[in-house]
Amino acid sequence: MCRAVKSVLLLIAVASGVADQLFSSVMFADVAFPISSYQTFTYRIPTELRNQLAVGMRVRAPLGRRNLTGLVVACRQQSDFAGKIRSIKSLVDDLQVMDDHLWELLNWLSRYYLTPIGQVAKTAFPASLTTSYQPPSQLLAAFKSWGSDFETLQKRKPAQARLLQQLADHAERLPVTSLSGLASNPRGLCRKLADQGLVELTEQIKLPDATGFSFAPIDKEIDFSPAQQAILDKISPHLDTGEFHAALLHGVTGSGKTEIYIELVRQVLEQGQTAIMLLPEIALTPQIAGRFRAVFGETVALWHSKLTQSARAWTWRQICAGSFKVVIGARSAIFAPVRNLGLIVVDEEQEQSYKQESPAPRYHARDVALMRGKISGATVLLASATPSLESYYNQLQGKLDYLYLGERYGRASYPQVHVVDMNSEQEETGKAGLVISGLLQDKINQRLGAGEQVILLQNRRGYSPLLRCGDCGEVVMCPHCQLTLTYHRTHDNLQCHFCGFTRRQPPQFCDECQGNDLRLLGTGTQKVEDLLQSTFPAARIARLDLDSTRTGTQLTSTLEAFGQGKIDILLGTQMIAKGLDFENATLVGIINADTGMFLPDFRAGERVFQLVYQSAGRAGRHQKPGEVVVQTYNPDNPVIKQATRLDLKQYYNIALSERQELQYPPFSWIVRMELYGPDNNQVTRGAARVRKSLAAAEKGMEILGPAPCYREKLRNNYRWQIVIKSSKSQDPNGNRLHEYLHRNFPPDRDFKIPGRVRLQIDIDPVSLL
Repeated sequence: MCRAVKSVLLLIAVASGVADQLFSSVMFADVAFPISSYQTFTYRIPTELRNQLAVGMRVRAPLGRRNLTGLVVACRQQSDFAGKIRSIKSLVDDLQVMDDHLWELLNWLSRYYLTPIGQVAKTAFPASLTTSYQPPSQLLAAFKSWGSDFETLQKRKPAQARLLQQLADHAERLPVTSLSGLASNPRGLCRKLADQGLVELTEQIKLPDATGFSFAPIDKEIDFSPAQQAILDKISPHLDTGEFHAALLHGVTGSGKTEIYIELVRQVLEQGQTAIMLLPEIALTPQIAGRFRAVFGETVALWHSKLTQSARAWTWRQICAGSFKVVIGARSAIFAPVRNLGLIVVDEEQEQSYKQESPAPRYHARDVALMRGKISGATVLLASATPSLESYYNQLQGKLDYLYLGERYGRASYPQVHVVDMNSEQEETGKAGLVISGLLQDKINQRLGAGEQVILLQNRRGYSPLLRCGDCGEVVMCPHCQLTLTYHRTHDNLQCHFCGFTRRQPPQFCDECQGNDLRLLGTGTQKVEDLLQSTFPAARIARLDLDSTRTGTQLTSTLEAFGQGKIDILLGTQMIAKGLDFENATLVGIINADTGMFLPDFRAGERVFQLVYQSAGRAGRHQKPGEVVVQTYNPDNPVIKQATRLDLKQYYNIALSERQELQYPPFSWIVRMELYGPDNNQVTRGAARVRKSLAAAEKGMEILGPAPCYREKLRNNYRWQIVIKSSKSQDPNGNRLHEYLHRNFPPDRDFKIPGRVRLQIDIDPVSLL
């Protein structure tokens, strides 16, 4: 049996800094697996692997009755365990993926996010990815000769003759599988023809196609403005120093941040280094990839969730082999095993999607990027038109170099913003539940008449978020979550957007009172799409949301069609609100700017401000003047007022003042402990037990709760939470809070809660919902 040995935290000191050292004389290895425990297990190293194995390498080894992928965290010459020690089965990778810097980053992740190193390794290097991956091959056939007697072949073996004739009609080689319409066994027949010298067969590796996730290369001459050049002059000297440098590039929408990214990457590649660029939304990937590939060609890799498994595996292998010098992708791209890293760009750094909610480690890719840059001696550039309050505050404190682009590139002007009070609009028209105001309708007609394009934002997918009984007021809820079901007209069903539960057909009668007055309330993108089609029947309309873009190619083709002028109105959720640049898009309409504003979360206002501000930035980005129509039921709300005035500084001053008064980030460190389970009583008692077990709060700390989460039940689990805040005035680096957590939840001891209750700890949560 394997033996559990010391926790990973004790092994880090042994393993640190030796990820590239081979251990030819060692006999045993300590392996961490992707399990919830910090325990590691000792294995014997087979003789044939002793010259290959190193700390930080992945192996296959038996654990119980299964063979699992684990990470080598230490190697040793002796073991003090007297029992039977099992052997490692094999190496996962045929070359060492991790260098010293990446190994140090994983250990930091384990410590900072209170996650066993095995789980961290699984997140950074999924078990399905390996450098030994070989793409499938296909058999190609080409005509070589008619032979000495083709007529006899036609009479005696007509299937072979048909294949030979087909190959002769094509100058290029044909996949043998494409000949299946001429014969039931084309592979066997082609081999027989090859044996006769009539056909030439070759095996060709079939590389996965990842080009569907990128626009065709977008050539664009870069002529830097004085403001852009000033930014480059400040950053460029740091690129070749080998020292960590972090900066916040705060550039208004349309100011030309992408051109700066490209120039910085060009300089880094000229110095023989590599670069990683993080994007928060897959919708941003095709356009950015097209720009980068026009400059850097096939050295650019794309990395995101829409890639097929074969494309992910092949891309991973090529990154490990050093074939790609630039990696563009979502949050997990921060773990790309590129060597000699010189630059990390985090575009739209304020986005919540950079935070991994589940499973552990619940890391924030922006913060991991900063730490990887620090470890690697690289430059890290955080960039946005609407920086997170944390980054904005950090530059005020001098922790980030502040770079500001305050004007749009070229002669582009800011759009004119119109605010529509939907309360007044409904009173004047007498139409309750009005979706498109008269002003927005008129503006759309004007732009379509001028041959220009329109972008409409409705940050809620589906048709209607509520199905309510008009007799008793009962709302149709998800049986697994304490949430309403959303009606989707395209499939005529009700869906839960959290657990995925589907009720195949909407009920005809109320489940509570059996009444038949069931009403669809609220507006989603599908309802807006129907209204647009009836109101503007001649317009070409496309919808972009999670339901309409199940694959990356669907997303890319829609965005490319809009860029080519084949779509007049592009409707979508927040995925179209930021980063996209279309020259002919001159009108942006925000259907309901209030969505999400009144959620009981300290970041709610910040998110709404950023979404409205960023959406407005899609209009008039080039020489054509742009307009924005913002529809709201709360025109006097400070968030809406400052966002529609495009007054970021004023709003951020208000928000920072509120955060400081309540001691929320960026003025404190925050940890969220969530307890969940299928029995509400057990969860309630478990939360009280955890709270009672916590040591007294230290000076500058505050413990809130336990209390039910806002979304009290999700996926059949009831949820309670405890929040700990640690003021930065007393704890500037968060060390005291981490020490407090380690004392209360030591990694070498499992924290047991009676019943079926589980505890998860989220460091630096982005939401308290």
